[in-house]
Amino acid sequence: MTKDLARQRELQPMALCEPCQGIQRNWRKAPGHAELVQRGNRKEDRDDGTVTITRYVCDRCGTAWEYENDKNNQRAGWSVVGR
Repeated sequence: MTKDLARQRELQPMALCEPCQGIQRNWRKAPGHAELVQRGNRKEDRDDGTVTITRYVCDRCGTAWEYENDKNNQRAGWSVVGR
């Protein structure tokens, strides 16, 4: 029974809290919200240089986010990466 319940939760669409719904995705310099907690960062090499990607988790709804800070790409920024 536990596996069935876990599978059902896995198949349900992810529900974002209201503050998370307000985050503008894929736009550099867009603000996050106050309940995002930083969980670490990493560097990735790109054609134009190295970018920093910082991971966050929302304290309210548990959504995992990443913020890509790439000065050469205006479409970098916030993206949801799961729960």
